[in-house]
Amino acid sequence: MKRREFLKAALAAPLVSGAAGGAKGAVMETGTGNAAAIPRRAYGSNGVALSVVGFGGIVVANAEPEHAKRVVAEAVERGVDYFDVAPSYGDAEVELGPALAPYRKKVFLACKTAVRDRDGAETEFQQSLERLQTDYFDLYQLHGLVDVEADLDRAFGQDGAMEVLIEKKKSGQVRHLGFSAHTEAVATAAMDRYDFDSVLFPINFACWYKGDFGPRVLAKAQEKGVARLAIKAMARQQWGANDPNRGAFPKCWYEPASDAREASMALRWTLSQPVTAAVPPGEEALFRRAMDLAAGPLSLSDDEQAALKALADTLNPIFHTPA
Repeated sequence: MKRREFLKAALAAPLVSGAAGGAKGAVMETGTGNAAAIPRRAYGSNGVALSVVGFGGIVVANAEPEHAKRVVAEAVERGVDYFDVAPSYGDAEVELGPALAPYRKKVFLACKTAVRDRDGAETEFQQSLERLQTDYFDLYQLHGLVDVEADLDRAFGQDGAMEVLIEKKKSGQVRHLGFSAHTEAVATAAMDRYDFDSVLFPINFACWYKGDFGPRVLAKAQEKGVARLAIKAMARQQWGANDPNRGAFPKCWYEPASDAREASMALRWTLSQPVTAAVPPGEEALFRRAMDLAAGPLSLSDDEQAALKALADTLNPIFHTPA
């Protein structure tokens, strides 16, 4: 099953309730005034800082509106101010819009488009504004780049989606432009094609150690001063055939690190890299765990680093760099 097909099916299931560093520089930690609150880091060199854990809109997909409001309110109270969503996340935009409305001016809202042509991108942009009850996005991204020719060349071609994104930034409806990608080749090519503000990319211990996937993207982004936003931090590996635990995580197309110690090490490993923030899995229980972890120490001991490397050797990462 393809990723998008899996996600579509997962979002049809009932909600399971639970319970970048600065450009070319070192990652900066800033407090929030609450000892238990989630710390923040610089998003580029523009004076913006984001919570080190982001809120993935899939968390509230299929949620009852009042439940979505409670989850968002709790996240904001705990210090989360980076929210990421996309039209392809089921009804996440519809649920997130009203829930986020009371806090809109206080948060950094990121949205995306997987459409590559100008007209389609314009339509989707306006639809997202309406659903999210806002008149601007702090960050708007080309979503899910995989192939240079099929995705990047189309988006940058005549009547391509980038024409719309650049116009929206000039008009003030978008404050920052970025992209998300699932291959190193397209991510590095995108950074050469345009002066993006940020890249959203899988930064995961198993992909890094076992799949040799991620190092070149981080290095390129640091070199060019592009802020780094991480996804898949708490991914463990690809689901095994007929894995009995799969039904417990309907919003994850991969096996998440559900063991408390592994999840802790995995998230802290990602946040130990030169990234601004990480967006946890869309499962509410895993997002809550990420908030708990982010409010504590984020460093890894040498023994924990060694343990993650050893664990990675036993896993089947969700992304590999082709040989």
